[in-house]
Amino acid sequence: MMLNNKINSQINKKKSFLCIGLDIDVNRIPKSLINLDDPVFEFAKQIIDSTNQYAIAYKPNIAFFEAHGVDGFRSLERISKYLKNNYPNIFTIADAKRGDIGNTSKMYASAFLKDLDFDSITVSPYMGSDSVEPFLTFDNKFVFLLALTSNKGSEDFQESVVDDNSRKLYEKVINTSKTWTNNEKIMYVVGAKNTEEIGKIRKLVPDSYLLIPGLGAQGGNLKEICKYGLDKDFKLIVNSSRSIIYASPNDDFAKKAAEEAKKIQNEMELIINKL
Repeated sequence: MMLNNKINSQINKKKSFLCIGLDIDVNRIPKSLINLDDPVFEFAKQIIDSTNQYAIAYKPNIAFFEAHGVDGFRSLERISKYLKNNYPNIFTIADAKRGDIGNTSKMYASAFLKDLDFDSITVSPYMGSDSVEPFLTFDNKFVFLLALTSNKGSEDFQESVVDDNSRKLYEKVINTSKTWTNNEKIMYVVGAKNTEEIGKIRKLVPDSYLLIPGLGAQGGNLKEICKYGLDKDFKLIVNSSRSIIYASPNDDFAKKAAEEAKKIQNEMELIINKL
């Protein structure tokens, strides 16, 4: 199934463009789960089971799994398989932010897109075309290219002016990426706090999906995001992580996560219905 069909069918069915980030910190998992064989997987499983009716995608943050070595990767693999086996129409994003010389990127791509079977991966474009193109060679797999992030350090490089036309570095990255082989598989990550910049990026790539992290705990405003980034084809994926998965520190965490996800979905549905 091609990307447009997979994501758009979920958006139309659920009236939502919500992605839930699985940034699972074992120190914030309810104590009742800690003594299980795989508390990270059990926490994720319950979050997924309680929120899948409101979400079109899930995005595990790979660093939170790598921090636990072999056990962490085992949990990640189980989560990926659980999503594929139980919710095959939901889109999956490995938030790995990889990007290296060609042979190394090829190995990263194989690990996340083939072995772990994620639908997509976040990639850093800093090393240029040969560091990204290996991720674009897999059938029905996609890349979210870091375009403009919302952390303070983004000002150091991404927003630097790079030519006489006052073009910023992130704009050059986007325009250059459109010349790469298999560039139709590229989508872009834009931080939620950069609402007016989202509008500029939407004009640069009108046919591409934008992944917007930072809704909720990081201060992103959904109405502002949609004002600048949402088009009639709904090529927008808005991520919320901590405000959903840590909605409660207690054993009712899954129930509270569902309530928080439903609140966001309800707001998204109102926005969709107005278009």
